[in-house]
Amino acid sequence: MKMSEIKDLTPQELTSRSRDLRQEIFNLRLQQASSQLEKPARLRVLRRDVARLETRISQLRNKPA
Repeated sequence: MKMSEIKDLTPQELTSRSRDLRQEIFNLRLQQASSQLEKPARLRVLRRDVARLETRISQLRNKPA
């Protein structure tokens, strides 16, 4: 997910995407713990996507009205 895609989303969509990605990270960590994780790099990509989403959410919150 790129920042250009994220900038077009509403705060509600950002929050729901963040929640979905965090759930996916949780599931991948469970797979990792049981040695069934096929793509370990996916965890890194998801963490970065969550960080991008959270950055955009905080930008919108701190934006002057």
